Amino acid sequence: MSSSQHPVALRLERRVGGATRLLATVMLLPLVDGIFAALVLSGGLDSVVGIVQIGLLVFGGSATLAVVIAEMERDMRAQIASVLLVGVPLVALAAVEAAVAPTIESVLDIVIFERFAAVVIIAIAAKTASGTIGEYLPRPSIIVALGLIASVEPAGAALTVTPDLELMARAAAAGLVGVGFALALVILRPHIEGLVDIDRFRFGTAIALGTLAFSVIGFIPSNAPLPVFIVAGLLAFDPAATPGDNPDGDLDSSPPDQSVSSDGGNDDYEGHSVESEHSLGQGYDSPVDDPKDDRAPWM
Repeated sequence: MSSSQHPVALRLERRVGGATRLLATVMLLPLVDGIFAALVLSGGLDSVVGIVQIGLLVFGGSATLAVVIAEMERDMRAQIASVLLVGVPLVALAAVEAAVAPTIESVLDIVIFERFAAVVIIAIAAKTASGTIGEYLPRPSIIVALGLIASVEPAGAALTVTPDLELMARAAAAGLVGVGFALALVILRPHIEGLVDIDRFRFGTAIALGTLAFSVIGFIPSNAPLPVFIVAGLLAFDPAATPGDNPDGDLDSSPPDQSVSSDGGNDDYEGHSVESEHSLGQGYDSPVDDPKDDRAPWM
């Protein structure tokens, strides 16, 4: 099995430490930096497909897969407990953010804000695909804040909290999809461990996030990101590998430099790049950013 070397992921793991805390960081981060709120305001939860896409790409994705497979202990009960410990507040906070969304929407030009929502998703996709690109991009929270400033319309302000129960239920459902994705990984881990290349899946997830951004502004069909995500998952599998195979022994005894991928998060990258000793296939080069290598990250 390949463990991801994405520079942002390395930085994130060194900062938070601990598998459960790391899982909480990657799954709850979209609620903190405004990504989820931006998608709610841009209509990302208006359909069942949109709910599934946001649950998989925003709360799930390569970061969650990497934490569950590469970082958490092998005890399935302990893994399930950790996922539920993170999942319960995730679903609750998602519903709370959706409750205040109509109030925020009443003072915004939603067409302008949708453009900024697309920009923030593209920025996250770029950070996911390449740590080098991520160095030069602002944090998602900054882009969301700029979008709020640019699209605010004080003349039509109506600052009365009117929770939309249906929207809250949709937001909670998106959170449940992300939690369900993590639980499915826990259950399937004995069967897929050693078969999944995390870095390959990370790049595929970045492409799916890019399609999500373009779907928000109507350039492509709104249901396009889901099949891209599914294809990314299929391409990350190596059928020639052995399930549960780990060349260097137990994952729990692996050195601390092995880390997970992140679909966003802190972009303070200090130039550290570590070469992986765990590679799924003999002929596959993980998309690790080398300052001396000017190739595209997927080469």
